[in-house]
Amino acid sequence: MPDTAAFSYPFATLQQLAADVLGHARQNGATACEVDVSEGFGQTVGVRCDEVETIEFNRDKGVGITVYSGQRKGYASTSDFSPQALRETVEAALAIARFTAEDDCAGLADAALMAKDCPDLDLYHPWALSVEDAIETARRCEQAAFDASPQISNSEGTTVSTQQAQFVSANSLGFMGGYPTSRHYIACSVIAGEQETMQRDDWYTTHRDASRLDDPLSVGRIAAERAVARLGGRRIKTGEFPVLFEAPLAAGLLGSLVHAASGGALYRKSSFLLDHLGKRVMPEFVRIVERPHIPCGLGSAAFDSDGVATRDRDVVAGGILQGYFLSAYTARKLGMETTGNAGGSHNLIIEPGELDRAGLLARMGRGLLVTELLGHGINYVTGDYSRGAAGYWVENGQIAHPVEEVTIAGNLKDMFAGIVAVGNDVQVRGSKQTGSILIDRMTVAGE
Repeated sequence: MPDTAAFSYPFATLQQLAADVLGHARQNGATACEVDVSEGFGQTVGVRCDEVETIEFNRDKGVGITVYSGQRKGYASTSDFSPQALRETVEAALAIARFTAEDDCAGLADAALMAKDCPDLDLYHPWALSVEDAIETARRCEQAAFDASPQISNSEGTTVSTQQAQFVSANSLGFMGGYPTSRHYIACSVIAGEQETMQRDDWYTTHRDASRLDDPLSVGRIAAERAVARLGGRRIKTGEFPVLFEAPLAAGLLGSLVHAASGGALYRKSSFLLDHLGKRVMPEFVRIVERPHIPCGLGSAAFDSDGVATRDRDVVAGGILQGYFLSAYTARKLGMETTGNAGGSHNLIIEPGELDRAGLLARMGRGLLVTELLGHGINYVTGDYSRGAAGYWVENGQIAHPVEEVTIAGNLKDMFAGIVAVGNDVQVRGSKQTGSILIDRMTVAGE
Protein backbone atom coordinates (compact mmCIF):
# COMPACT_ATOMS: atom_id res chain seq x y z
CA MET A 1 0.00 0.00 0.00
CA PRO A 2 1.50 3.40 -0.97
CA ASP A 3 2.03 6.14 1.61
CA THR A 4 -1.34 7.65 2.51
CA ALA A 5 -0.25 9.72 5.50
CA ALA A 6 -1.90 12.86 4.09
CA PHE A 7 -5.37 11.40 4.62
CA SER A 8 -7.33 12.08 7.78
CA TYR A 9 -7.89 8.38 8.45
CA PRO A 10 -5.62 5.35 8.05
CA PHE A 11 -6.86 2.93 5.42
CA ALA A 12 -7.36 0.33 8.15
CA THR A 13 -9.82 2.68 9.86
CA LEU A 14 -11.97 2.80 6.72
CA GLN A 15 -11.92 -0.99 6.65
CA GLN A 16 -13.01 -1.15 10.28
CA LEU A 17 -15.82 1.34 9.68
CA ALA A 18 -17.07 -0.80 6.80
CA ALA A 19 -16.92 -3.92 8.99
CA ASP A 20 -18.80 -2.11 11.77
CA VAL A 21 -21.59 -1.12 9.37
CA LEU A 22 -21.96 -4.71 8.13
CA GLY A 23 -22.15 -5.86 11.75
CA HIS A 24 -24.84 -3.30 12.61
CA ALA A 25 -26.87 -4.29 9.57
CA ARG A 26 -26.69 -7.99 10.45
CA GLN A 27 -27.67 -7.32 14.08
CA ASN A 28 -30.65 -5.23 12.97
CA GLY A 29 -32.06 -7.96 10.76
CA ALA A 30 -30.81 -7.01 7.28
CA THR A 31 -30.59 -10.05 5.02
CA ALA A 32 -27.76 -8.39 3.04
CA CYS A 33 -25.77 -5.17 3.10
CA GLU A 34 -23.18 -3.29 1.08
CA VAL A 35 -21.24 -0.24 2.21
CA ASP A 36 -18.86 2.34 0.73
CA VAL A 37 -16.59 4.40 2.97
CA SER A 38 -14.56 7.18 1.39
CA GLU A 39 -12.62 10.34 2.03
CA GLY A 40 -10.95 12.80 -0.29
CA PHE A 41 -9.21 16.15 -0.32
CA GLY A 42 -7.58 18.54 -2.72
CA GLN A 43 -6.97 22.09 -3.80
CA THR A 44 -7.86 24.11 -6.88
CA VAL A 45 -6.29 27.41 -7.85
CA GLY A 46 -7.67 29.74 -10.53
CA VAL A 47 -5.78 32.60 -12.15
CA ARG A 48 -7.19 35.10 -14.63
CA CYS A 49 -5.17 37.84 -16.33
CA ASP A 50 -2.29 37.16 -13.92
CA GLU A 51 -4.51 37.76 -10.89
CA VAL A 52 -5.46 35.04 -8.43
CA GLU A 53 -9.24 34.57 -8.69
CA THR A 54 -9.88 31.50 -6.58
CA ILE A 55 -8.13 29.30 -4.05
CA GLU A 56 -10.32 26.39 -3.05
CA PHE A 57 -9.65 23.60 -0.60
CA ASN A 58 -11.93 20.59 -0.32
CA ARG A 59 -12.00 17.78 2.19
CA ASP A 60 -14.90 15.33 2.16
CA LYS A 61 -15.83 12.02 3.71
CA GLY A 62 -18.87 9.82 3.62
CA VAL A 63 -20.46 6.46 4.20
CA GLY A 64 -23.09 5.09 1.84
CA ILE A 65 -25.10 2.11 3.10
CA THR A 66 -27.43 -0.14 1.09
CA VAL A 67 -29.41 -2.76 2.98
CA TYR A 68 -31.73 -5.49 1.81
CA SER A 69 -34.66 -6.90 3.73
CA GLY A 70 -35.53 -9.84 1.54
CA GLN A 71 -36.24 -8.29 -1.85
CA ARG A 72 -36.73 -4.80 -0.42
CA LYS A 73 -33.92 -2.27 -0.68
CA GLY A 74 -33.07 0.83 1.34
CA TYR A 75 -30.24 3.33 1.12
CA ALA A 76 -28.95 6.00 3.50
CA SER A 77 -25.72 7.95 3.87
CA THR A 78 -23.84 10.07 6.37
CA SER A 79 -20.69 12.15 6.63
CA ASP A 80 -20.38 11.38 10.35
CA PHE A 81 -18.03 8.48 11.15
CA SER A 82 -19.04 8.18 14.80
CA PRO A 83 -20.40 4.80 16.00
CA GLN A 84 -23.78 6.30 16.86
CA ALA A 85 -24.12 7.93 13.41
CA LEU A 86 -23.26 4.66 11.69
CA ARG A 87 -25.88 2.77 13.72
CA GLU A 88 -28.52 5.43 13.00
CA THR A 89 -27.72 5.40 9.29
CA VAL A 90 -28.10 1.62 9.12
CA GLU A 91 -31.44 1.93 10.92
CA ALA A 92 -32.54 4.66 8.50
CA ALA A 93 -31.69 2.46 5.52
CA LEU A 94 -33.67 -0.41 7.01
CA ALA A 95 -36.63 1.87 7.69
CA ILE A 96 -36.59 2.94 4.05
CA ALA A 97 -36.41 -0.69 2.92
CA ARG A 98 -39.58 -1.47 4.85
CA PHE A 99 -41.50 1.03 2.75
CA THR A 100 -40.16 0.04 -0.67
CA ALA A 101 -41.76 -2.46 -2.99
CA GLU A 102 -40.29 -5.91 -3.41
CA ASP A 103 -38.09 -6.32 -6.46
CA ASP A 104 -37.22 -9.82 -7.66
CA CYS A 105 -33.96 -8.54 -9.12
CA ALA A 106 -32.74 -6.73 -5.99
CA GLY A 107 -29.76 -8.05 -4.08
CA LEU A 108 -26.01 -8.40 -4.08
CA ALA A 109 -24.11 -9.86 -7.00
CA ASP A 110 -23.24 -13.57 -6.88
CA ALA A 111 -20.49 -14.33 -4.38
CA ALA A 112 -18.49 -16.26 -6.99
CA LEU A 113 -18.13 -13.09 -9.08
CA MET A 114 -16.69 -10.91 -6.31
CA ALA A 115 -13.15 -9.61 -6.66
CA LYS A 116 -10.80 -11.65 -4.49
CA ASP A 117 -7.24 -10.60 -5.28
CA CYS A 118 -7.20 -6.93 -6.25
CA PRO A 119 -4.17 -6.02 -8.38
CA ASP A 120 -2.19 -2.86 -7.63
CA LEU A 121 -3.16 -0.64 -10.56
CA ASP A 122 -0.81 2.21 -9.59
CA LEU A 123 -3.65 4.72 -9.25
CA TYR A 124 -2.25 6.86 -6.43
CA HIS A 125 0.32 9.57 -7.11
CA PRO A 126 0.02 12.45 -4.64
CA TRP A 127 1.21 15.84 -5.87
CA ALA A 128 2.91 17.85 -3.13
CA LEU A 129 1.94 21.15 -4.73
CA SER A 130 1.90 24.24 -2.54
CA VAL A 131 -0.62 26.99 -3.22
CA GLU A 132 2.22 29.28 -4.24
CA ASP A 133 3.54 26.75 -6.76
CA ALA A 134 0.04 26.15 -8.10
CA ILE A 135 -0.42 29.89 -8.63
CA GLU A 136 2.94 30.13 -10.38
CA THR A 137 2.10 27.15 -12.62
CA ALA A 138 -1.25 28.72 -13.56
CA ARG A 139 0.38 32.07 -14.30
CA ARG A 140 3.03 30.48 -16.50
CA CYS A 141 0.38 28.54 -18.40
CA GLU A 142 -1.75 31.63 -18.99
CA GLN A 143 1.21 33.79 -19.94
CA ALA A 144 2.24 31.18 -22.51
CA ALA A 145 -1.18 31.67 -24.10
CA PHE A 146 -0.76 35.46 -24.26
CA ASP A 147 2.79 35.04 -25.61
CA ALA A 148 1.60 32.67 -28.34
CA SER A 149 -0.19 35.38 -30.33
CA PRO A 150 -0.86 39.13 -30.14
CA GLN A 151 -4.44 38.27 -31.10
CA ILE A 152 -5.09 36.79 -27.64
CA SER A 153 -7.02 39.66 -26.07
CA ASN A 154 -8.37 38.20 -22.85
CA SER A 155 -8.48 35.15 -20.62
CA GLU A 156 -11.28 33.13 -19.10
CA GLY A 157 -8.79 31.76 -16.63
CA THR A 158 -6.30 28.99 -15.96
CA THR A 159 -6.94 26.30 -13.37
CA VAL A 160 -4.53 23.98 -11.58
CA SER A 161 -6.09 21.25 -9.47
CA THR A 162 -4.85 18.30 -7.45
CA GLN A 163 -7.17 15.71 -5.88
CA GLN A 164 -6.61 12.63 -3.74
CA ALA A 165 -9.11 10.10 -2.41
CA GLN A 166 -9.30 6.68 -0.81
CA PHE A 167 -12.23 4.32 -0.38
CA VAL A 168 -13.30 0.93 0.90
CA SER A 169 -16.21 -1.09 -0.52
CA ALA A 170 -17.54 -4.11 1.33
CA ASN A 171 -20.59 -6.35 1.50
CA SER A 172 -22.07 -9.10 3.60
CA LEU A 173 -20.82 -11.83 1.26
CA GLY A 174 -17.30 -11.33 2.59
CA PHE A 175 -16.05 -8.96 -0.07
CA MET A 176 -13.91 -6.02 1.02
CA GLY A 177 -11.67 -3.98 -1.27
CA GLY A 178 -10.42 -0.49 -1.84
CA TYR A 179 -7.43 1.69 -2.58
CA PRO A 180 -6.27 5.29 -2.81
CA THR A 181 -6.50 7.25 -6.06
CA SER A 182 -5.35 10.61 -7.38
CA ARG A 183 -6.18 12.89 -10.28
CA HIS A 184 -4.67 16.21 -11.30
CA TYR A 185 -5.25 18.66 -14.13
CA ILE A 186 -4.20 21.94 -15.69
CA ALA A 187 -6.69 23.81 -17.89
CA CYS A 188 -6.52 27.09 -19.79
CA SER A 189 -9.24 29.04 -21.64
CA VAL A 190 -8.50 32.23 -23.59
CA ILE A 191 -10.20 34.69 -25.95
CA ALA A 192 -8.87 35.86 -29.29
CA GLY A 193 -9.97 38.95 -31.24
CA GLU A 194 -11.94 42.02 -30.26
CA GLN A 195 -15.64 42.87 -29.80
CA GLU A 196 -17.86 41.17 -32.44
CA THR A 197 -15.00 39.06 -33.78
CA MET A 198 -14.04 37.40 -30.49
CA GLN A 199 -13.60 33.64 -30.26
CA ARG A 200 -12.72 31.46 -27.30
CA ASP A 201 -11.16 28.04 -26.97
CA ASP A 202 -9.39 25.99 -24.35
CA TRP A 203 -7.11 23.06 -23.70
CA TYR A 204 -6.33 20.91 -20.71
CA THR A 205 -4.21 18.02 -19.50
CA THR A 206 -5.14 15.49 -16.83
CA HIS A 207 -3.47 12.44 -15.29
CA ARG A 208 -3.22 10.46 -12.09
CA ASP A 209 0.52 11.17 -12.00
CA ALA A 210 1.39 14.88 -12.09
CA SER A 211 4.79 14.12 -13.63
CA ARG A 212 2.94 12.86 -16.72
CA LEU A 213 0.85 15.99 -17.24
CA ASP A 214 1.61 17.97 -20.37
CA ASP A 215 3.89 20.96 -19.86
CA PRO A 216 1.85 23.98 -18.65
CA LEU A 217 3.42 26.14 -21.35
CA SER A 218 2.20 23.81 -24.08
CA VAL A 219 -1.31 23.78 -22.57
CA GLY A 220 -1.46 27.58 -22.75
CA ARG A 221 0.04 27.70 -26.23
CA ILE A 222 -2.40 25.15 -27.65
CA ALA A 223 -5.38 26.95 -26.08
CA ALA A 224 -4.21 30.18 -27.75
CA GLU A 225 -3.60 28.57 -31.13
CA ARG A 226 -7.06 27.02 -31.07
CA ALA A 227 -8.73 30.33 -30.18
CA VAL A 228 -6.86 32.27 -32.88
CA ALA A 229 -7.62 29.60 -35.51
CA ARG A 230 -11.36 30.15 -34.94
CA LEU A 231 -11.27 33.85 -35.84
CA GLY A 232 -13.28 34.67 -38.93
CA GLY A 233 -15.68 31.77 -38.50
CA ARG A 234 -18.77 31.74 -40.67
CA ARG A 235 -21.72 29.56 -41.55
CA ILE A 236 -21.79 27.24 -44.54
CA LYS A 237 -24.59 26.22 -46.87
CA THR A 238 -26.84 23.41 -45.71
CA GLY A 239 -26.08 20.01 -47.17
CA GLU A 240 -24.94 16.45 -46.53
CA PHE A 241 -21.20 16.09 -46.00
CA PRO A 242 -18.62 13.86 -44.35
CA VAL A 243 -17.96 14.90 -40.74
CA LEU A 244 -14.72 14.39 -38.82
CA PHE A 245 -15.08 14.44 -35.03
CA GLU A 246 -11.89 15.67 -33.39
CA ALA A 247 -10.47 13.14 -30.91
CA PRO A 248 -11.69 14.81 -27.67
CA LEU A 249 -15.23 14.96 -29.10
CA ALA A 250 -15.05 11.50 -30.63
CA ALA A 251 -14.82 10.13 -27.09
CA GLY A 252 -18.41 11.36 -26.73
CA LEU A 253 -19.45 8.94 -29.47
CA LEU A 254 -18.02 6.13 -27.36
CA GLY A 255 -20.02 7.53 -24.47
CA SER A 256 -23.16 7.31 -26.59
CA LEU A 257 -22.38 3.67 -27.33
CA VAL A 258 -22.01 2.95 -23.61
CA HIS A 259 -25.30 4.67 -22.83
CA ALA A 260 -27.21 2.82 -25.53
CA ALA A 261 -25.66 -0.54 -24.59
CA SER A 262 -26.11 -0.07 -20.83
CA GLY A 263 -28.42 -2.34 -18.90
CA GLY A 264 -30.63 0.46 -17.61
CA ALA A 265 -31.52 1.69 -21.09
CA LEU A 266 -31.94 -1.86 -22.37
CA TYR A 267 -34.29 -3.24 -19.76
CA ARG A 268 -36.40 -0.09 -20.00
CA LYS A 269 -36.47 -0.62 -23.77
CA SER A 270 -35.23 2.94 -24.29
CA SER A 271 -32.24 2.19 -26.50
CA PHE A 272 -31.76 2.03 -30.24
CA LEU A 273 -29.38 -0.90 -29.61
CA LEU A 274 -32.10 -3.09 -28.08
CA ASP A 275 -31.63 -6.72 -29.24
CA HIS A 276 -28.42 -5.83 -31.11
CA LEU A 277 -26.11 -8.18 -29.19
CA GLY A 278 -24.24 -10.29 -31.73
CA LYS A 279 -25.25 -8.00 -34.59
CA ARG A 280 -23.13 -5.72 -36.73
CA VAL A 281 -23.25 -2.11 -35.51
CA MET A 282 -20.05 -0.76 -37.04
CA PRO A 283 -17.80 -1.52 -40.03
CA GLU A 284 -15.77 -4.71 -39.85
CA PHE A 285 -12.47 -2.91 -39.16
CA VAL A 286 -13.74 -1.38 -35.90
CA ARG A 287 -12.68 -3.01 -32.64
CA ILE A 288 -13.54 -1.58 -29.23
CA VAL A 289 -12.04 -3.15 -26.12
CA GLU A 290 -12.41 -2.65 -22.38
CA ARG A 291 -9.14 -2.81 -20.44
CA PRO A 292 -9.86 -2.17 -16.72
CA HIS A 293 -6.38 -3.00 -15.44
CA ILE A 294 -4.18 -0.53 -17.31
CA PRO A 295 -1.60 0.75 -14.78
CA CYS A 296 -2.26 4.38 -13.85
CA GLY A 297 -5.28 4.46 -16.18
CA LEU A 298 -7.90 7.13 -15.66
CA GLY A 299 -10.66 4.53 -15.99
CA SER A 300 -8.89 1.63 -14.29
CA ALA A 301 -10.64 -0.32 -11.53
CA ALA A 302 -10.08 -3.72 -9.95
CA PHE A 303 -13.80 -4.13 -9.28
CA ASP A 304 -17.05 -2.36 -10.06
CA SER A 305 -19.57 -0.72 -7.73
CA ASP A 306 -21.08 -4.15 -6.96
CA GLY A 307 -17.69 -5.57 -5.92
CA VAL A 308 -17.59 -7.73 -9.05
CA ALA A 309 -14.11 -8.28 -10.48
CA THR A 310 -13.46 -6.39 -13.70
CA ARG A 311 -11.93 -8.11 -16.71
CA ASP A 312 -10.62 -7.46 -20.18
CA ARG A 313 -13.14 -7.99 -22.94
CA ASP A 314 -14.10 -7.06 -26.49
CA VAL A 315 -17.16 -4.82 -26.70
CA VAL A 316 -17.13 -4.55 -30.49
CA ALA A 317 -15.10 -6.96 -32.65
CA GLY A 318 -15.28 -7.16 -36.40
CA GLY A 319 -17.91 -4.45 -36.15
CA ILE A 320 -20.19 -6.80 -34.16
CA LEU A 321 -21.52 -5.85 -30.71
CA GLN A 322 -20.06 -8.48 -28.37
CA GLY A 323 -21.31 -7.28 -25.01
CA TYR A 324 -23.47 -4.86 -23.06
CA PHE A 325 -22.58 -2.85 -19.95
CA LEU A 326 -24.40 -4.57 -17.09
CA SER A 327 -24.51 -4.38 -13.31
CA ALA A 328 -25.79 -7.23 -11.18
CA TYR A 329 -29.24 -5.64 -11.05
CA THR A 330 -29.61 -4.79 -14.75
CA ALA A 331 -28.23 -8.20 -15.71
CA ARG A 332 -30.97 -9.88 -13.69
CA LYS A 333 -33.58 -7.64 -15.30
CA LEU A 334 -32.36 -8.86 -18.70
CA GLY A 335 -31.86 -12.49 -17.69
CA MET A 336 -28.12 -12.18 -18.27
CA GLU A 337 -24.88 -12.11 -16.22
CA THR A 338 -23.20 -8.94 -14.97
CA THR A 339 -20.30 -7.67 -17.06
CA GLY A 340 -18.65 -5.90 -14.10
CA ASN A 341 -19.86 -2.49 -15.23
CA ALA A 342 -21.86 -1.26 -12.24
CA GLY A 343 -20.82 2.39 -12.23
CA GLY A 344 -19.81 2.55 -15.90
CA SER A 345 -17.12 1.47 -18.32
CA HIS A 346 -13.44 1.00 -17.51
CA ASN A 347 -10.88 2.21 -20.06
CA LEU A 348 -12.98 1.76 -23.18
CA ILE A 349 -10.61 1.96 -26.13
CA ILE A 350 -11.32 2.00 -29.85
CA GLU A 351 -8.29 0.63 -31.65
CA PRO A 352 -6.63 3.45 -33.62
CA GLY A 353 -6.04 3.31 -37.33
CA GLU A 354 -2.97 4.38 -39.28
CA LEU A 355 -3.97 7.95 -40.16
CA ASP A 356 -3.13 11.06 -38.14
CA ARG A 357 -5.41 14.10 -38.28
CA ALA A 358 -3.82 15.37 -41.49
CA GLY A 359 -4.32 11.97 -43.04
CA LEU A 360 -7.96 11.91 -41.98
CA LEU A 361 -8.52 15.34 -43.52
CA ALA A 362 -6.99 14.10 -46.74
CA ARG A 363 -9.19 11.00 -46.62
CA MET A 364 -12.29 13.16 -46.08
CA GLY A 365 -11.41 15.52 -48.92
CA ARG A 366 -14.36 17.87 -48.51
CA GLY A 367 -16.47 18.19 -45.38
CA LEU A 368 -16.65 19.48 -41.82
CA LEU A 369 -14.08 19.05 -39.07
CA VAL A 370 -15.94 19.44 -35.75
CA THR A 371 -13.99 20.78 -32.78
CA GLU A 372 -16.85 21.94 -30.55
CA LEU A 373 -20.33 20.60 -29.83
CA LEU A 374 -23.19 22.48 -28.19
CA GLY A 375 -26.39 21.18 -26.58
CA HIS A 376 -27.48 17.62 -25.86
CA GLY A 377 -29.79 16.71 -28.72
CA ILE A 378 -29.53 12.92 -28.55
CA ASN A 379 -32.57 10.65 -28.44
CA TYR A 380 -31.32 7.25 -27.29
CA VAL A 381 -34.65 5.56 -28.00
CA THR A 382 -34.47 6.31 -31.73
CA GLY A 383 -30.78 7.19 -32.06
CA ASP A 384 -31.58 10.60 -33.52
CA TYR A 385 -28.63 12.96 -33.10
CA SER A 386 -28.70 16.75 -33.53
CA ARG A 387 -26.24 19.18 -31.95
CA GLY A 388 -24.89 22.64 -32.51
CA ALA A 389 -21.33 22.58 -33.80
CA ALA A 390 -18.29 24.64 -34.66
CA GLY A 391 -15.08 23.72 -36.41
CA TYR A 392 -13.52 24.06 -39.84
CA TRP A 393 -14.56 23.60 -43.44
CA VAL A 394 -12.25 21.33 -45.38
CA GLU A 395 -11.59 21.49 -49.13
CA ASN A 396 -9.19 19.20 -50.97
CA GLY A 397 -8.05 17.72 -47.69
CA GLN A 398 -7.00 21.09 -46.26
CA ILE A 399 -8.66 23.40 -43.76
CA ALA A 400 -10.23 26.25 -45.73
CA HIS A 401 -11.84 28.42 -43.04
CA PRO A 402 -13.43 28.28 -39.56
CA VAL A 403 -17.12 27.40 -39.26
CA GLU A 404 -19.59 28.48 -36.58
CA GLU A 405 -23.33 28.48 -35.89
CA VAL A 406 -24.16 25.24 -37.68
CA THR A 407 -26.03 22.12 -36.61
CA ILE A 408 -25.01 18.57 -37.43
CA ALA A 409 -27.71 15.89 -37.53
CA GLY A 410 -27.99 12.20 -38.18
CA ASN A 411 -28.82 8.95 -36.44
CA LEU A 412 -26.33 7.22 -34.15
CA LYS A 413 -27.07 3.85 -35.72
CA ASP A 414 -26.22 5.25 -39.16
CA MET A 415 -23.26 7.20 -37.77
CA PHE A 416 -21.74 4.09 -36.19
CA ALA A 417 -22.32 2.09 -39.37
CA GLY A 418 -20.86 4.96 -41.40
CA ILE A 419 -17.49 5.17 -39.65
CA VAL A 420 -14.91 5.52 -42.41
CA ALA A 421 -11.73 5.71 -40.34
CA VAL A 422 -10.42 6.09 -36.80
CA GLY A 423 -7.31 8.22 -36.33
CA ASN A 424 -4.19 7.58 -34.27
CA ASP A 425 -4.33 11.07 -32.69
CA VAL A 426 -5.54 9.73 -29.35
CA GLN A 427 -6.05 12.10 -26.42
CA VAL A 428 -6.06 10.18 -23.12
CA ARG A 429 -8.25 12.29 -20.86
CA GLY A 430 -10.69 9.89 -19.25
CA SER A 431 -12.15 6.41 -19.28
CA LYS A 432 -12.84 6.50 -23.03
CA GLN A 433 -9.98 6.66 -25.52
CA THR A 434 -10.15 7.21 -29.25
CA GLY A 435 -8.55 9.09 -32.08
CA SER A 436 -10.57 11.35 -34.34
CA ILE A 437 -13.50 9.56 -36.02
CA LEU A 438 -14.56 10.18 -39.63
CA ILE A 439 -18.25 9.63 -40.43
CA ASP A 440 -19.19 9.18 -44.08
CA ARG A 441 -22.21 11.53 -44.15
CA MET A 442 -24.27 13.76 -41.89
CA THR A 443 -26.65 16.64 -42.47
CA VAL A 444 -25.00 19.99 -41.78
CA ALA A 445 -27.52 22.79 -41.36
CA GLY A 446 -26.16 26.26 -41.95
CA GLU A 447 -27.42 28.90 -44.33
